[in-house]
Amino acid sequence: MRHGLTSILTDRLNALSDALRLRMLRLLESNELSVGEVAKVFQLPQSTVSRHLTMLSKAGWLVKRQRGTATFYSLTLDDLDQDARGVWIVVRDQIGAGPEIEEDDLRLEGVLAERRIDSVSFFGRVGGEWDAIRNELFGERLTALGLLSLIHPDWTVADIGCGTGNAAELLAGCVERVIAVDQSETMLEAARLRVGSCDRVSFVRGSLEALPLEDGSVDAVCCLLVMHHVEAPAEAMRELARTLRTSRGGGVALVVDMAKHERHEYRRDMGHRHLGFSDEEIVSMFEESGFATPRIRHLPGEPEAKGPGLFAAAAGLRAAT
Repeated sequence: MRHGLTSILTDRLNALSDALRLRMLRLLESNELSVGEVAKVFQLPQSTVSRHLTMLSKAGWLVKRQRGTATFYSLTLDDLDQDARGVWIVVRDQIGAGPEIEEDDLRLEGVLAERRIDSVSFFGRVGGEWDAIRNELFGERLTALGLLSLIHPDWTVADIGCGTGNAAELLAGCVERVIAVDQSETMLEAARLRVGSCDRVSFVRGSLEALPLEDGSVDAVCCLLVMHHVEAPAEAMRELARTLRTSRGGGVALVVDMAKHERHEYRRDMGHRHLGFSDEEIVSMFEESGFATPRIRHLPGEPEAKGPGLFAAAAGLRAAT
């Protein structure tokens, strides 16, 4: 009997010896998830995820439930015996926070949002097919173009670090003028090809640290996935502020970039100067450059996205005192 108890304890502790399994248990304590949903959160093959979940289940940490062809798992604290419950509470409290945990939570939000859509859209009849139906009828850009119509149509908007022109292309149909700026001639050429012959869009070569724009010449600037390449973001933000005018309700800057993360290989492989930005760094970046305190929104994680979480931060120029 003693040997049996020791074997159970060893199996339970062994199941907790893997950091990935601890992260899974953490999410499964608050949400019952299918194998496929867990695979989306952790961006792993279902076979790999199933192997981990099976081990946790056999060790007594998880409860398994079958619904149709899907298998769901959950950790219910009250269903654990007293010893196991005590062990898990101690282990869970040691997991703490960090970029990896934040990314798990963001992707979980995306998975749960997908589940809600599947359960209600098109009255449950077409379920997850609704996006495909809508795209077939109206195109994939319907939502983005519709929302962009909220921007003042008389504005001139600068797309800083325009890359291949995906933002410039969307903005072109909604504002009076778009100035697409990038320091790479290759990127600018790709953007020209993408946008085509549109006299509302002009392409200018230049860097964010020294923008080829006149003082007060644009109503709004957007800077999408560029700041992490800049050595001194606050100085770059001052350049953005210099180009803005506040008439017609303008003077607004939008920065979309990566939240703080620990993917150090990005420095080596892609030349990133910063491993994302914390909320405190974002606020400092704006306020030190003459902007009001920004509105920061952490964007919901896309289940299929492999990169770190993203934020969108927007603010107007601070009123002169």
